[in-house]
Amino acid sequence: MRFTLGCNHPSFTLPWRTLLPYLVALHHLQPGSAQNRVVAPSLRVTAMVGQDVVLRCQLSPCKDARNSDIRWIQQRSSGIVHHYQDGVDLEQMTEYKGRTELLRKGLSDGNLDLHITAVSSSDRGSYICIVQDDDGYSEAVVNLEVSDPFSQIIHPWKVALAVVIIPLAGSFVINVFLYRKRAAQSRELKRKDAALEEKAAMLGRKDAMLKKLTAMWDLSAANLKAQATILVERTGELEIRNSLLKRHLRKMEQHIVEGDISAENLKEQATKLVEQTKESVESEESEIQNSLLKEHCERMELSLADLKKLAARLEEEAE
Repeated sequence: MRFTLGCNHPSFTLPWRTLLPYLVALHHLQPGSAQNRVVAPSLRVTAMVGQDVVLRCQLSPCKDARNSDIRWIQQRSSGIVHHYQDGVDLEQMTEYKGRTELLRKGLSDGNLDLHITAVSSSDRGSYICIVQDDDGYSEAVVNLEVSDPFSQIIHPWKVALAVVIIPLAGSFVINVFLYRKRAAQSRELKRKDAALEEKAAMLGRKDAMLKKLTAMWDLSAANLKAQATILVERTGELEIRNSLLKRHLRKMEQHIVEGDISAENLKEQATKLVEQTKESVESEESEIQNSLLKEHCERMELSLADLKKLAARLEEEAE
């Protein structure tokens, strides 16, 4: 159920629960003419800092207030917030200049609404709406509450606590950041150390393999050199035999020419010659093998030199 006042005002339709404060406000009004009273539809108006606000009052019963003397006064300082008389705005407090407006559109219906722009914390408090005309004098009080979430009262102990907590929180955040950074660096160093150890182990295995191969090549080279020495000695012996054989053949040819050798002696000497020829052939084959062996030895020596170079390069990389 709602209660509606008599004048044409958009905010004057009130629920029954606000009727009691309204009646209390009427009770505290100063007495004036029975035909002229000022009422406030809402005894308390709230706003945030920076917002615009409208303080509403109205004549009851409704009548045209365009020719009335209307004043809005700040109760705390008793200063004039806005003064309207016979259609003209008069003097007002310096801090309200350019910030207030009496909404003249509703004056004909008895509405005395005051519009304040960009309210601040200093605007909070009670405002008195006073109307004076030929019928008498009347007033009503409207309380303005301004909230500012950014300017709350800070107690000294809160300031001290903030002074202590903020550095501690900053130190904690910095320590956590440094700890995480050191942990990340430690993990990276461990990963690099593991990679280096793995590379060193691989190089060690390669070095051991190269040493083993080098030892094998050294042994093979020594064996080949020994065999080459033996072949060289046998080649020298065969060359001596070959020269003796050639000398014997020349003697046989000389005896044949001279005719002083018998058939049996010729056969024996021919048999010896054949055997010596075989030995010469074998000697030639030995020479071929000797040359091949020498070539193989040279290749072995070259391979051994390459292996030594590779081992030296691997040692430099390991370092």
